[in-house]
Amino acid sequence: MSDTKKEATFVVRVNKSENGSWQGQVTWADRDEKISFRSAMELVSAIDTALDSEE
Repeated sequence: MSDTKKEATFVVRVNKSENGSWQGQVTWADRDEKISFRSAMELVSAIDTALDSEE
């Protein structure tokens, strides 16, 4: 892992909250890519994966 700071802009749209978690869509604004998520953990994972793919 490098010490380089990564920055990106994400737009999160929460469609509903069910069973104590969020469902919706996250848009990576810099690339106009959209990813659906079914939980807050999936949201965090999708953002983490997107940032890792920038290398």
